[in-house]
Amino acid sequence: MINIIICDDNDKDRRNVITSVKDTMLKLNMEYNIYEFNDYDKKFDNIVHSKIPFKIYMLDIETPSRSGIDVARQIRVKDVDSVIMFLTAHEELGSVVLKNDLMFLSFINKFDNFGSRLNDSLKKAIELLHHKNVIKISDRNVTYTFNLNDIIYVMKESFERKTIIKTDYGEFKINKSLNDVVNMLDNRFVQTHRACYINSDRKIMVDKVNRIIKFDDGSSTNLLSEKYKKEVC
Repeated sequence: MINIIICDDNDKDRRNVITSVKDTMLKLNMEYNIYEFNDYDKKFDNIVHSKIPFKIYMLDIETPSRSGIDVARQIRVKDVDSVIMFLTAHEELGSVVLKNDLMFLSFINKFDNFGSRLNDSLKKAIELLHHKNVIKISDRNVTYTFNLNDIIYVMKESFERKTIIKTDYGEFKINKSLNDVVNMLDNRFVQTHRACYINSDRKIMVDKVNRIIKFDDGSSTNLLSEKYKKEVC
């Protein structure tokens, strides 16, 4: 799930950004959330500090309360993984942005081929997020880091109400709901059962008769329901 955070104090400009984002995401056929703000207020700060994964920020450089450059600097203090894009009506501010080591993706002038440049930048942002292939899960003061390539499947644990993450290097029981974990995964993970999602890149065989899925590490699961067969086969 891609989470796109848009802040622009101009209502018309913000609507244009949202329209462009929706058009692009529709073409990409990807699941996403949009969080929109007209200023860098407490609600915006809550999103910045939230644990939602795969964030793409589209930041207006000038708003009534704060500069988008200052906000980006604060984001980068604890978050080097999210993608940052700057939106502005003032081309001359580009040099100011460049002087700050903010690891941003693009600087988009609202009056210079705005829609096309925004769509291109959004596509690049999504590619960057997917290439990182890493998720971090905090559980009782412990932070687990998983490379998505290493995850075989995730499943709901029946008795302890935990989520099991099966990887190349062991199984991990996490005190998170299955949905919480799934929302951090990308499109290669497909649902096979109400309690299971598998890494489709890791499956090598599907026995539809006995409802068994085998993976390239030698493991298997029988969590394959009739409802989700088409997703896997």
